[in-house]
Amino acid sequence: MSDEYNHYFWRRFKKEIRAVNPETIILAEHYRKPNEWLLGDEWDTIMNYDAFMEPVSYFLTGMEKHSEVFNESLLNNGEYFVKTMTEKMGDLPIQSLFSSMNQLSNHDHSRFLSRTNKVCGMLLELDNIEADKNVDMAVMYEAILIQMTWVGSPTIYYGDEAGVCGFKDPDNRRTYPWGRENLALMDIHRQLIRIRKGNPVLKFGSTIFLVSDTGIIVYARFDRENKMIIGINNNDYECDVSIPVWKIGLKDKDRITRIYKTQGENFGYSGKTYFVENGNLNVCIYKKSGVIFSNGD
Repeated sequence: MSDEYNHYFWRRFKKEIRAVNPETIILAEHYRKPNEWLLGDEWDTIMNYDAFMEPVSYFLTGMEKHSEVFNESLLNNGEYFVKTMTEKMGDLPIQSLFSSMNQLSNHDHSRFLSRTNKVCGMLLELDNIEADKNVDMAVMYEAILIQMTWVGSPTIYYGDEAGVCGFKDPDNRRTYPWGRENLALMDIHRQLIRIRKGNPVLKFGSTIFLVSDTGIIVYARFDRENKMIIGINNNDYECDVSIPVWKIGLKDKDRITRIYKTQGENFGYSGKTYFVENGNLNVCIYKKSGVIFSNGD
């Protein structure tokens, strides 16, 4: 089917649908550059593979989203992560970016939890039990923390919150583990969803990268009054990080509170206080962990 006919179809489709319900959102699954479809008269937003799922997967696991390729050069590559996210986010109009579907896994791709074991394969080559072996829950926690603090609409593929593993379709469509859910995973989802809902800046605020290094990314979600800083350390060692928070309007002696942290396979709310010094927030981030800081109470 030609692009010309596709454009004709989607313009007509949107017109007819909006005539029935003006509040309808048209969200498309798309793998190419989406600009020409997001001009206002066809799609509203997309499933965000290029500016979320794939960069997050490569940075945290080195794995392509189907679990068919491991790319060691992209694992912990903060520079590539920032460059890719910035470029691909630029392909989306702002209203599409803020409503884009940010998933770690879905019906076509491998389960993110399985990608943490860095096993490449599919059911034709490997038994599905290989998708369950040696998963790294600390990395999964990092991914959830990014998902719940990133610009867009975090969308959970059923079972990700309960510990479901699997290679790509059909292994990724295993039944929900009723009565055998991973309770820790469910708790961290609840807690981070609560933080997102309680801090509108995570839904509507601006986004800026503050630090990118080997295994380290730090970004902020902010507006004029509210500043939240998210740090990820995917290395196997703790890192001292100097974060230039002056870029988001924080000043010397401003108070910053670490409100949440993951620490390996542990996680929870936190209340440690820091102060801005010489325009920077100087912190130590534990190995394979994520932190959220806020200038609010």
